[in-house]
Amino acid sequence: MASNIPQRCCLSGSLHEGHPTGDLEQIKSFRAYIARPKAGARPGTAVILLSDIFGIFRNNQLLADEFALNGYLAILPDLFDGDQITVDDYDAKKIEMPTWISRHTVKDISPKVEATIQYARAQPGIQHVAAAGYCLGAKYVVRSLQGGQIDSGYIAHPSFVTDEEIGAIERPLSISAAEHDAIFTTAKRHSSEETLRGTGQGFQINLFSGVAHGFASRGDLSQHHVRFAKEQAFAQAVAWFDHTLQ
Repeated sequence: MASNIPQRCCLSGSLHEGHPTGDLEQIKSFRAYIARPKAGARPGTAVILLSDIFGIFRNNQLLADEFALNGYLAILPDLFDGDQITVDDYDAKKIEMPTWISRHTVKDISPKVEATIQYARAQPGIQHVAAAGYCLGAKYVVRSLQGGQIDSGYIAHPSFVTDEEIGAIERPLSISAAEHDAIFTTAKRHSSEETLRGTGQGFQINLFSGVAHGFASRGDLSQHHVRFAKEQAFAQAVAWFDHTLQ
């Protein structure tokens, strides 16, 4: 695999401060959090956020809001039908990851991703659709880079991604990696680089020192170096989409 399966680090992190400003709406049978940019900010561009196991919760909503502030129509679908891992369950140590993962397989999640892409492309004026994936969500960004489903992809500290999925991409991909990551390890990062070279697609891999798996979506922002890495990873995504969605 290009990255290992989720481990305990997927369940760690900090709750970020802020008040989400988007709306919960319905896409077919599932809900989505949608943050809209100011009129005329960046016409024609949508970014789909494919989340970690915490789904639609404050940190991921705030990321969507940040994309909207940068001019994108940002769509965060509920990939888990309301069965995301909750902060309360995490705090109470009620999580059985193997059981939870068995309820949310590729056959369960992929149709929601495809429906969200179709929804984004159907919005008035949308010409380009990109996707940003965090942890588990990264797998579905990479899979969507096949067959022209999306036009550009960004992933942070990926999990569950296979070498075959990386090797099959047909659109550009950018990756933010953590120095300390038992899932996207140094060896996995290097092998992914070699695989990306063979795709013929544009790619970027940025490594952030001193941070661990999850830093880009749920890092402890009270730590100066973690805040810097989180903010720079987000800036990486925006710069990548600006570059590739022209």
